[in-house]
Amino acid sequence: MNLRRRVPDTWRRAWRELLAYARRTVEDGLVVGTSGNLSVRVPGAVLVTPSGVPYDLLGPRDLLAVDLEGNRITGPRPPTSELPMHLAVYRATDAAHAIVHTHAVHATAVSTLVDELPAIHYMTAALGGPVRVAPYARYGSDTLAAHALAALRDRSGCLLRNHGTLVHGRDLRQAYDNTAQLEWMCRLWLTASSVSGTRPSLLSPGDLADVASHLRDYGKG
Repeated sequence: MNLRRRVPDTWRRAWRELLAYARRTVEDGLVVGTSGNLSVRVPGAVLVTPSGVPYDLLGPRDLLAVDLEGNRITGPRPPTSELPMHLAVYRATDAAHAIVHTHAVHATAVSTLVDELPAIHYMTAALGGPVRVAPYARYGSDTLAAHALAALRDRSGCLLRNHGTLVHGRDLRQAYDNTAQLEWMCRLWLTASSVSGTRPSLLSPGDLADVASHLRDYGKG
Protein backbone atom coordinates (compact mmCIF):
# COMPACT_ATOMS: atom_id res chain seq x y z
CA MET A 1 0.00 0.00 0.00
CA ASN A 2 1.30 3.45 -0.88
CA LEU A 3 1.04 5.40 2.36
CA ARG A 4 2.38 8.56 0.68
CA ARG A 5 -0.38 8.74 -1.92
CA ARG A 6 -1.70 12.03 -3.21
CA VAL A 7 -4.67 13.12 -1.12
CA PRO A 8 -7.61 15.39 -2.01
CA ASP A 9 -7.45 19.07 -1.14
CA THR A 10 -10.56 18.60 1.02
CA TRP A 11 -8.59 16.17 3.20
CA ARG A 12 -5.71 18.65 3.49
CA ARG A 13 -8.04 21.43 4.62
CA ALA A 14 -9.71 19.11 7.12
CA TRP A 15 -6.29 18.04 8.43
CA ARG A 16 -5.23 21.65 9.03
CA GLU A 17 -8.42 22.24 11.00
CA LEU A 18 -7.93 19.00 12.94
CA LEU A 19 -4.42 20.03 13.98
CA ALA A 20 -5.64 23.48 15.02
CA TYR A 21 -8.21 22.00 17.36
CA ALA A 22 -5.75 19.38 18.62
CA ARG A 23 -3.37 22.15 19.66
CA ARG A 24 -6.22 23.96 21.38
CA THR A 25 -6.81 20.95 23.62
CA VAL A 26 -3.32 21.50 25.02
CA GLU A 27 -3.60 25.28 25.19
CA ASP A 28 -6.93 25.06 27.01
CA GLY A 29 -5.68 22.47 29.48
CA LEU A 30 -7.90 19.62 28.28
CA VAL A 31 -4.95 17.27 27.72
CA VAL A 32 -1.38 16.93 28.96
CA GLY A 33 1.48 15.89 26.69
CA THR A 34 0.33 13.44 24.04
CA SER A 35 -2.84 12.33 25.82
CA GLY A 36 -6.21 12.62 24.07
CA ASN A 37 -6.95 12.38 20.37
CA LEU A 38 -9.21 13.82 17.67
CA SER A 39 -10.68 12.68 14.38
CA VAL A 40 -12.89 13.97 11.60
CA ARG A 41 -14.88 12.14 8.95
CA VAL A 42 -14.21 13.19 5.34
CA PRO A 43 -15.49 11.70 2.08
CA GLY A 44 -13.99 8.23 1.83
CA ALA A 45 -11.98 8.27 5.05
CA VAL A 46 -11.48 9.27 8.67
CA LEU A 47 -8.60 11.60 9.51
CA VAL A 48 -7.17 10.92 12.96
CA THR A 49 -4.29 12.13 15.10
CA PRO A 50 -1.32 9.74 15.31
CA SER A 51 -0.06 7.94 18.40
CA GLY A 52 2.45 9.45 20.80
CA VAL A 53 3.36 12.64 18.94
CA PRO A 54 2.99 16.14 20.48
CA TYR A 55 0.50 18.12 18.43
CA ASP A 56 2.87 21.05 17.93
CA LEU A 57 5.24 18.74 16.04
CA LEU A 58 2.62 17.61 13.52
CA GLY A 59 2.33 19.21 10.11
CA PRO A 60 0.89 18.69 6.62
CA ARG A 61 3.18 15.71 5.88
CA ASP A 62 1.74 13.83 8.86
CA LEU A 63 -1.79 13.64 7.44
CA LEU A 64 -3.17 10.29 8.59
CA ALA A 65 -6.27 8.72 7.02
CA VAL A 66 -7.93 5.37 7.70
CA ASP A 67 -11.05 3.63 6.49
CA LEU A 68 -13.94 2.62 8.76
CA GLU A 69 -12.29 -0.76 9.34
CA GLY A 70 -9.11 0.88 10.59
CA ASN A 71 -6.95 0.19 7.54
CA ARG A 72 -4.44 2.97 6.97
CA ILE A 73 -5.03 4.75 3.64
CA THR A 74 -2.23 7.28 3.91
CA GLY A 75 0.14 8.68 6.50
CA PRO A 76 3.65 7.94 7.82
CA ARG A 77 2.69 7.36 11.48
CA PRO A 78 0.49 4.80 13.26
CA PRO A 79 -2.93 6.08 14.39
CA THR A 80 -3.92 6.79 17.96
CA SER A 81 -4.40 3.76 20.19
CA GLU A 82 -8.01 4.89 20.68
CA LEU A 83 -8.83 4.35 17.01
CA PRO A 84 -11.25 1.47 17.84
CA MET A 85 -13.35 3.84 19.94
CA HIS A 86 -13.46 6.53 17.26
CA LEU A 87 -14.40 4.08 14.51
CA ALA A 88 -17.05 2.40 16.65
CA VAL A 89 -18.80 5.75 17.05
CA TYR A 90 -18.60 6.57 13.35
CA ARG A 91 -19.98 3.18 12.41
CA ALA A 92 -22.82 3.50 14.94
CA THR A 93 -24.18 6.94 14.02
CA ASP A 94 -24.31 9.18 10.98
CA ALA A 95 -24.61 12.15 13.35
CA ALA A 96 -20.92 11.90 14.21
CA HIS A 97 -18.65 13.81 11.82
CA ALA A 98 -15.95 14.72 14.34
CA ILE A 99 -14.76 13.30 17.67
CA VAL A 100 -12.75 14.86 20.47
CA HIS A 101 -11.34 12.70 23.27
CA THR A 102 -9.56 14.38 26.19
CA HIS A 103 -8.21 13.68 29.66
CA ALA A 104 -9.70 16.87 31.12
CA VAL A 105 -9.01 16.95 34.85
CA HIS A 106 -12.42 17.94 36.27
CA ALA A 107 -14.31 15.59 33.96
CA THR A 108 -11.97 12.74 34.82
CA ALA A 109 -12.41 13.47 38.53
CA VAL A 110 -16.20 13.32 38.15
CA SER A 111 -15.90 10.03 36.29
CA THR A 112 -14.46 8.47 39.46
CA LEU A 113 -17.30 9.69 41.69
CA VAL A 114 -20.64 9.08 39.97
CA ASP A 115 -22.29 6.99 37.26
CA GLU A 116 -23.81 10.07 35.63
CA LEU A 117 -23.08 13.78 35.70
CA PRO A 118 -26.31 15.31 37.07
CA ALA A 119 -28.13 18.06 35.21
CA ILE A 120 -26.29 20.86 37.00
CA HIS A 121 -26.66 23.35 34.12
CA TYR A 122 -29.02 23.85 31.22
CA MET A 123 -26.27 23.15 28.67
CA THR A 124 -26.67 19.51 29.71
CA ALA A 125 -29.37 19.57 27.02
CA ALA A 126 -26.76 20.26 24.32
CA LEU A 127 -25.30 16.81 24.97
CA GLY A 128 -28.68 15.09 24.92
CA GLY A 129 -29.22 14.88 28.70
CA PRO A 130 -27.31 13.93 31.87
CA VAL A 131 -23.91 12.66 30.81
CA ARG A 132 -23.33 8.97 31.54
CA VAL A 133 -20.06 7.46 32.74
CA ALA A 134 -18.83 4.48 30.73
CA PRO A 135 -17.36 1.69 32.90
CA TYR A 136 -13.59 1.46 33.02
CA ALA A 137 -11.75 -0.63 30.46
CA ARG A 138 -8.17 -0.49 29.20
CA TYR A 139 -7.42 2.28 26.75
CA GLY A 140 -7.50 1.24 23.10
CA SER A 141 -9.55 -1.88 23.81
CA ASP A 142 -12.68 -3.06 22.03
CA THR A 143 -14.29 -3.32 25.48
CA LEU A 144 -13.77 0.39 26.07
CA ALA A 145 -15.26 1.14 22.64
CA ALA A 146 -18.34 -0.94 23.50
CA HIS A 147 -18.74 0.75 26.90
CA ALA A 148 -18.46 4.18 25.27
CA LEU A 149 -21.11 3.34 22.67
CA ALA A 150 -23.53 2.27 25.38
CA ALA A 151 -22.93 5.48 27.34
CA LEU A 152 -23.44 7.55 24.19
CA ARG A 153 -26.92 6.13 23.48
CA ASP A 154 -29.11 9.19 22.74
CA ARG A 155 -26.20 11.39 23.77
CA SER A 156 -23.37 13.17 21.97
CA GLY A 157 -20.94 12.96 24.88
CA CYS A 158 -19.93 10.71 27.75
CA LEU A 159 -17.36 10.37 30.48
CA LEU A 160 -14.94 7.44 30.55
CA ARG A 161 -14.33 6.18 34.09
CA ASN A 162 -10.83 6.99 35.40
CA HIS A 163 -9.96 8.19 31.90
CA GLY A 164 -11.58 11.30 30.41
CA THR A 165 -14.21 12.52 27.95
CA LEU A 166 -15.55 11.49 24.54
CA VAL A 167 -17.70 13.89 22.52
CA HIS A 168 -18.86 13.80 18.91
CA GLY A 169 -20.46 16.51 16.82
CA ARG A 170 -21.55 17.55 13.35
CA ASP A 171 -18.11 19.16 12.92
CA LEU A 172 -14.93 19.80 14.88
CA ARG A 173 -16.13 23.12 16.22
CA GLN A 174 -19.24 21.60 17.80
CA ALA A 175 -17.37 18.59 19.16
CA TYR A 176 -14.69 20.81 20.66
CA ASP A 177 -17.10 23.40 22.10
CA ASN A 178 -19.21 20.68 23.72
CA THR A 179 -16.07 19.06 25.13
CA ALA A 180 -15.07 22.35 26.74
CA GLN A 181 -18.65 22.80 27.99
CA LEU A 182 -18.63 19.31 29.52
CA GLU A 183 -15.37 20.03 31.37
CA TRP A 184 -16.87 23.30 32.66
CA MET A 185 -20.03 21.55 33.86
CA CYS A 186 -17.95 18.95 35.68
CA ARG A 187 -15.99 21.71 37.39
CA LEU A 188 -19.25 23.43 38.29
CA TRP A 189 -20.71 20.25 39.80
CA LEU A 190 -17.56 19.54 41.79
CA THR A 191 -17.53 23.10 43.13
CA ALA A 192 -21.21 23.08 44.11
CA SER A 193 -20.98 19.60 45.64
CA SER A 194 -18.01 20.58 47.81
CA VAL A 195 -20.05 22.99 49.97
CA SER A 196 -20.68 21.23 53.26
CA GLY A 197 -24.26 20.76 54.40
CA THR A 198 -25.87 21.59 51.05
CA ARG A 199 -26.82 19.80 47.85
CA PRO A 200 -26.78 21.40 44.39
CA SER A 201 -30.18 22.05 42.82
CA LEU A 202 -30.64 20.13 39.58
CA LEU A 203 -32.73 20.64 36.46
CA SER A 204 -35.66 18.36 35.72
CA PRO A 205 -36.17 16.38 32.49
CA GLY A 206 -38.86 18.92 31.62
CA ASP A 207 -36.39 21.79 32.08
CA LEU A 208 -33.91 20.08 29.77
CA ALA A 209 -36.55 19.32 27.15
CA ASP A 210 -37.55 22.99 27.13
CA VAL A 211 -33.92 24.06 26.65
CA ALA A 212 -33.41 21.47 23.91
CA SER A 213 -36.36 22.85 21.96
CA HIS A 214 -34.82 26.32 22.05
CA LEU A 215 -31.30 25.13 21.22
CA ARG A 216 -32.52 23.73 17.91
CA ASP A 217 -33.04 27.28 16.68
CA TYR A 218 -30.13 28.87 18.54
CA GLY A 219 -27.87 30.94 16.30
CA LYS A 220 -30.15 30.74 13.28
CA GLY A 221 -31.15 34.38 13.48
